Amino acid sequence: MRSVKTPCIGICSTTSLGDSVCRGCKRYAFEVIQWNGYDEEAKAAVLNRIEKLVCQILENKLRIFSVPNLKSGLERAQVRYDPLLSPYCWLHNLLKKHHQQIEDIREYGVTALPGFTELSMARLSEVIEQELLLLCEAHFDRYYEVPKASDLA
Repeated sequence: MRSVKTPCIGICSTTSLGDSVCRGCKRYAFEVIQWNGYDEEAKAAVLNRIEKLVCQILENKLRIFSVPNLKSGLERAQVRYDPLLSPYCWLHNLLKKHHQQIEDIREYGVTALPGFTELSMARLSEVIEQELLLLCEAHFDRYYEVPKASDLA
């Protein structure tokens, strides 16, 4: 099995701003802190959760009609991607790192779904990041947040 790498993209909002979910990589604060102590299975579980959430958001806005075109577009843009993850995760990386240079998303084997065709790539990327962060925060609050004492009374 190949080594699971960190999904970190640089400055972490969990350590610099105190967020419970990193705005960049979407890991929870405790996962960022404990990452180097996780075994490969635990790291893969974290990335699998993030992958599912990314796919949930992107599949409702964009459709990949050509994975080979997406791959070649990623290579042209020099955007790394993990071949073990969903192509929607690759697309997410492309949008995060290259959305300002994309004039026609169809060149990457992707089309916007109805309701999102009129948005610029910058605006669509912003919407995706906002919704993904909200979904990750909701997941964290539901499954990991420690209840407040006032909630227990």
